[in-house]
Amino acid sequence: MLIIQSMIDGILMGGIYGLVAIGLTLIFGVMKVINFAQGAFLMLGMYVSYWAFTLMGINPYLSIFLSAAVLFVVGAFVQKTVLSRMMDAPEHNQLLVTLGIMLIIENLALIMWSPNFRSVELGGITQTLRIGEIGINTPKLIAFGFAIGLTVLLFWFLRNTLTGKAIRATSIDRQGASLVGINTSRINYIAFGIGAALAGVAGSLITPFFYTSPDVGATFILKGFVVVVLGGLGNFIGALVGGLIIGVSEALGGVFLPGSLKELMTYLIFILVLLVKPNGLFGGKSS
Repeated sequence: MLIIQSMIDGILMGGIYGLVAIGLTLIFGVMKVINFAQGAFLMLGMYVSYWAFTLMGINPYLSIFLSAAVLFVVGAFVQKTVLSRMMDAPEHNQLLVTLGIMLIIENLALIMWSPNFRSVELGGITQTLRIGEIGINTPKLIAFGFAIGLTVLLFWFLRNTLTGKAIRATSIDRQGASLVGINTSRINYIAFGIGAALAGVAGSLITPFFYTSPDVGATFILKGFVVVVLGGLGNFIGALVGGLIIGVSEALGGVFLPGSLKELMTYLIFILVLLVKPNGLFGGKSS
């Protein structure tokens, strides 16, 4: 029963990991930039929901729209003012720039809001849903539902809208997209903004059951990169499935391994998959 309970908890958290990873995948697929600032964007999304709840009483599940809008603007601003100047730079320079952006955001948050842990209490919503002897954390279940819904919505957006098709075209062949009239510079900041918005929404979704602090993004960014590589760079479906795999492996690691060693199972699976399939489970782009 403990194993089943752990697997359910892992699947629910895996949806959040997948949502963070999909934002990373979108940014990498379009711009070929590894965005280390994604965890900082998630942290900002958490603070948006925390302060919206604390100051105005807005439920975090409603403030996801606010955090998505704020983080889209932040992401688009970062891309247009900083990363647009680095598009032709070596990859390691781009990586260091996004790492620097992460450190700036985290330290600004530290100055503005202190290192104290903060939390949101939602009363009855935090109750556990019981099915027999299995307990399902209601906020995690809601977050998982939102994560799956947003993944499906993003997939539909990329398939069926002009902007989505332009993003896919830019991801597949930037020069060809430019030749047929697509403004690839505009697509860059739209894609980066959407990726940042997804991180902000993920932050809002975990606010009811996870602590909020300036360094919380570090908890998720490393797993996000593991999920992206595990599923296959540029593959949305792979990112979601990879998130579920990492979530379950992390939960089972907590059952079978002591203390911090629970992370061992996650990275063991990661290494084994890369040994067997170096391009990830899905090994390519899903357009």
